[in-house]
Amino acid sequence: MDADTQIGGQHGRFPETHPSAISAAVSDDAARRRPGQEAIIAAYWKPAYRYIRLRWRSSNDDAKDLTQSFFAAAIEKEFFHGYDARKGTFRTFLRVCLDRFLINEKKFASRQKRSADFESFERDAPGGESPEDVFEREWTRSLFEAAIGDLRNTLSARGRSICFEVFERYDLEENPASYDQVARDFGISASTVTNYLAAARRELRKLVLARLRSVTSGDREFQREARALLK
Repeated sequence: MDADTQIGGQHGRFPETHPSAISAAVSDDAARRRPGQEAIIAAYWKPAYRYIRLRWRSSNDDAKDLTQSFFAAAIEKEFFHGYDARKGTFRTFLRVCLDRFLINEKKFASRQKRSADFESFERDAPGGESPEDVFEREWTRSLFEAAIGDLRNTLSARGRSICFEVFERYDLEENPASYDQVARDFGISASTVTNYLAAARRELRKLVLARLRSVTSGDREFQREARALLK
């Protein structure tokens, strides 16, 4: 599996550069701007929601409302135009924008049953994670969940649904079966299981990197994030 997780495939090459959703989101061209904004929202909706739930101790409904309000305000007030890649990653920039929005949101203050207590959060969060750690973890989870959805659709479109099903059974289940058991269940050989898993993992890596490419500002940030993500 180690060989299947090398960044960019053979010789460590990175994928071909594609236009970034970040640059599209601040474009003067509405036809480019809207898809860019939608791509950013899709990538960061879950991390923002879970961050609000944990860091700001919001209820499920309040966190959903605040997440929706934040992205609506980000588009209306052009938050994304304030991003400067020289000062850090887009992910950090977005989290800072989110905190500022929540602090200044009058409705937020009235919804809270008690104030946000950072030290209490540290005690209650799994493994003593900081709010920033939670945001990072949930962003990574969201990225992979979306890429796995892409993988399902890609393999299905190629008539290779069984390849995804084998991958799902072995790599995604909490208690995976052995290669031999998977082979018996699907009526294929153990070597075919190996081949299917290798093919699915290679394709998943490409899809993860494609999604990562769309929410990074350029080659330098993309390569740094890719190495951290797939190390």
